[in-house]
Amino acid sequence: MSRGRCSADRCEGPFVTPPSPSLAELTRVFLRIGLLSFGGPAAQIALMHRELVEERPWLSEQEYLRALSFCMLLPGPEAMQLATFAGWRLHGLTGGLIAGGLFVLPGALVIFALAFAYGAFIDMALVQALFLGVKATVVVIVVEAILRVAKRALRSRDHWVLAGLAFVALFLFAVPFPLVVLAAGLYGALTAGTAPRDLAPPRLDPRTLAVTLTAGLLLWWTPVALTALAGQGFLTDLGLFFSKLAVVTFGGAYAVLSYMAQEVVNAYRWVGTAQLMDALGLAETTPGPLILVTAFVAIVAGLNQGSVALGLAGGLMALWVTFVPCFLWIFAGAPLVDWIAGQPRLRAALSAITAAVVGVILNLSVWFALHVLFTEAPTVQAGPFTTAVPVWSTFQPVAAALAAVAGWLLLRRHVGMVPTLGIVATLAVLLHLAGLA
Repeated sequence: MSRGRCSADRCEGPFVTPPSPSLAELTRVFLRIGLLSFGGPAAQIALMHRELVEERPWLSEQEYLRALSFCMLLPGPEAMQLATFAGWRLHGLTGGLIAGGLFVLPGALVIFALAFAYGAFIDMALVQALFLGVKATVVVIVVEAILRVAKRALRSRDHWVLAGLAFVALFLFAVPFPLVVLAAGLYGALTAGTAPRDLAPPRLDPRTLAVTLTAGLLLWWTPVALTALAGQGFLTDLGLFFSKLAVVTFGGAYAVLSYMAQEVVNAYRWVGTAQLMDALGLAETTPGPLILVTAFVAIVAGLNQGSVALGLAGGLMALWVTFVPCFLWIFAGAPLVDWIAGQPRLRAALSAITAAVVGVILNLSVWFALHVLFTEAPTVQAGPFTTAVPVWSTFQPVAAALAAVAGWLLLRRHVGMVPTLGIVATLAVLLHLAGLA
């Protein structure tokens, strides 16, 4: 059976084993990916495909697609986990740590800088005007995410129904997000067809798996345990909450943000609604996974406690418990990738979850729009219904106009996300200087 042929810069043939890069080359490429990974998971996945499949090629098309399908089954940011898997495939544990770490680190450094600057200057009217432009753009960005996800997720009538039910459950009944995901996945698994399995089960080393799980769990939970022993209740609560969030973040940060809002704004009261929305807007401007918004929220929560040290410690705690589980899922499950891709029930469960995520993102879009376009949109409970209702007298026409400009740029003119954020934020500042905002 032919294995193809390789020249100095490319390989050809149907059964190719691509040449493995050196660790230095792997580091260089994934640092570039980390620095350029703007635009959310769709853009990040496309960037890695170009870098790892088309230009090098370090992974085959089928390897890449199987890995992507596996990562979408996992909680957490699928693009970061895909980078970790690619690094693991190319250079084992060391390669996975380098690739996944470099995917997160540039954006994390920017997020920390922005969060502390936000805490220092948010009372300035000019900065508030700038954030109004950012938030108005985020409303449209989330709408664009709905259109993008719906195009690939809603392929049948039952998928449309799942999306609608997910939206109703979240928006009108405040059903917890994990229950929505669990119900959708269960429906998909139970209604799957009986197509034969494509691939035989892999040969696993139980000892290696046990060591991986033990080491990963110890690394994950040690900081939380240490803060509990030290009596740092705020940091312990942060660690426990964001650890739970790391387990239920199916569908990425957009999908889980409404669940996070329920807890950090209403239950724990760590941050306000406006601060949470500013956090997402700033996370949109940075490279790396959007779930870095958790670190921003934790920093602001610590600053709200009145301590810069708590802000720094909170950000580090959120960063640790958000991303250590991502490495654990990949290193423990990577040997299963080829096998999982051939399981019809798992494929169907993933498809159903993705359909429900459309409804989840729609709920987030409406929630964002209400809090950007109205200064007051309290949560009202009436019988079984629990939903946000805007106070119409608090409508903000300037915010609506900025959102319209962002929509024209993004959806009609197809201007990039980062330039649009810059244009609309600048327009908001100019309106403020002119006394109109």
